[in-house]
Amino acid sequence: MLKSKSIFLSVSVLLIASLACVLPATTSTPDPNVVNTAIAQTLAAMVSKAAPSLAPIIMATDTPIFTFTPTLTPTETVTPSPAFTATPLVPQISVSVATNCRVGPGKIYDRVSALLIGEVAEVVGRDPTANYWLIRNPDSGPEFCWLWGKYATLTGNFVNLPMFTPPPTPTPVPNFTASYGGKDTCVGWWVDIDLDNTGCVAFDSVSLTLRDTVTNTVQSVYSNNFTDIDGCLDSETKENLNTGGTRTISSPAFAYDPAGHTLRATITLCSNNDNSGTCITQVITFTP
Repeated sequence: MLKSKSIFLSVSVLLIASLACVLPATTSTPDPNVVNTAIAQTLAAMVSKAAPSLAPIIMATDTPIFTFTPTLTPTETVTPSPAFTATPLVPQISVSVATNCRVGPGKIYDRVSALLIGEVAEVVGRDPTANYWLIRNPDSGPEFCWLWGKYATLTGNFVNLPMFTPPPTPTPVPNFTASYGGKDTCVGWWVDIDLDNTGCVAFDSVSLTLRDTVTNTVQSVYSNNFTDIDGCLDSETKENLNTGGTRTISSPAFAYDPAGHTLRATITLCSNNDNSGTCITQVITFTP
């Protein structure tokens, strides 16, 4: 504090001396404030030179808070995947045409039921030829039966179905039905007999005996063929009558028109192809 006052006094003396040399002598009354003003200006200049220039102080503030406006990108439209129906594990079968179901894989076996259009049955096996499928019987009777696969559609895991050995084939049983098929004429009059092989044996010969019960006239024929005479100009001959097949045979001609008479026909069909000589006979009565 004392040092500062000494400096101030020294400066003041120098200023006064300086002023005394500069200022001209005047006779006017001196201004008492001139000295003080000069001193103040000199001090301000000295302080300004001595004081270091200070850079403006920037006060740190908290990290500025930015307002964030999110930009929304349109979401891509996702098309839902189609719903898939799971394939049933249990193999099943349906048909487009009503199909018989038999005790074995073939027409030679007895029919026990049928699978109709719109019905579905469980499949439990197949035969070695893959033409027949062993299914759970949709009707009453045996628990299982064999279905022909021609009109069938399978679903589920049927690739690994077990293969079953077909049961022994039944002993072939020959059978057929006969019916009156009409009357025809050219030279004389004859009748046609329609034959339907409903058994399991093919026939290759026919014997026909026709009796007019009114006149007691008898006409007979034996042939290894099945011949249908159509009027005077046309005829058709077949060698065999196979299982499930049909044939028409013509009787020997009468010399008169048997219309209105009761006729009795005895028809015998035989199978000689297997050397068994199997024969079966049917008798029908009709009035042409």
